[in-house]
Amino acid sequence: VQLGESGGGSVQAGGALRLSCRAPLHTVSSACMAWLRRAPGEGRAGVAAIYTAGGNTFYADSVKGRFTIAQDNAKNTVNTVYLQMRSLKPEDTAMYYCAAYLGRCPRQLWLGSIYNYWGKGTQVTVSS
Repeated sequence: VQLGESGGGSVQAGGALRLSCRAPLHTVSSACMAWLRRAPGEGRAGVAAIYTAGGNTFYADSVKGRFTIAQDNAKNTVNTVYLQMRSLKPEDTAMYYCAAYLGRCPRQLWLGSIYNYWGKGTQVTVSS
């Protein structure tokens, strides 16, 4: 299953962007959908996650209060997870990946290796 991301781009510090991730609803009806990112020269890091069946949300400390994760599963066949990013900082510059874990969000939800499906990534660049 390929997840489809969109919405990346370039923005100045303080600006906002919204990322989208589409996945087949029958696959992710009860899943932990997450956004992770990889900045240049750094390892992968968790950003935000949502449990699709319960709506529970989780955030990395670095983005709390600035980023919001939400989902739209009203459509019959597609679940779309959004990452609304506000007050962007240059250190938010990274490739952002959508990922899905088939089950409730586990304690190690920021560990990339647990995820079953991934998107190809979308670049976010924040200039100062």
